[in-house]
Amino acid sequence: MDRSELCAVIEAVLFVAGEPVDVSALGEALDVSEEELTGALAALESGYDLDRRGIRLLRFGSGVQLGTRPQYAPYVERLLQPIQKQSLTQAAMETLAVVAYKQPVTRAEIEAIRGVKCDYSLQSLAQKRLICEVGRKDTLGRPFLYGTTDEFLRHFAISSLDELPSIDLTPPAEGDEGAQQQHLFLDP
Repeated sequence: MDRSELCAVIEAVLFVAGEPVDVSALGEALDVSEEELTGALAALESGYDLDRRGIRLLRFGSGVQLGTRPQYAPYVERLLQPIQKQSLTQAAMETLAVVAYKQPVTRAEIEAIRGVKCDYSLQSLAQKRLICEVGRKDTLGRPFLYGTTDEFLRHFAISSLDELPSIDLTPPAEGDEGAQQQHLFLDP
């Protein structure tokens, strides 16, 4: 099939899927080479951007998905009145920041950085599929290691962890509580 038809097929598949589709699975399903698929995805993405269409191609880790262009979101919301996503608590955001920047990381390491227990935050973030267990640390007790997921990338509309802003997670000096609080805040 030629590139134009391949782009149309990819568009149809992504439209129906509604969720991110793994690029390698897409290539297998369409029986095309990685090079053909990469070219078609790039052509589809640039076509949406060039024409400033209402949809765009989004990339999340190894997945691709169709999504609306952010500037048109107010119009979509007016019509559909979507149920608002429950926002993350400050504790969950701080825990998520530590996981994102220090992964793979154990619960004890997160608690050492934050200075408070984080069991509930870890459970909440795992239920929202923003983090997951990625293994066990080879130390006494073999504690779980946590890392972020593709859903994390999707939630924050980034394609890789490299897009996270640079921050310093070294613990502040003892007794410098103001610096400790400022130190862990991230803009959502």
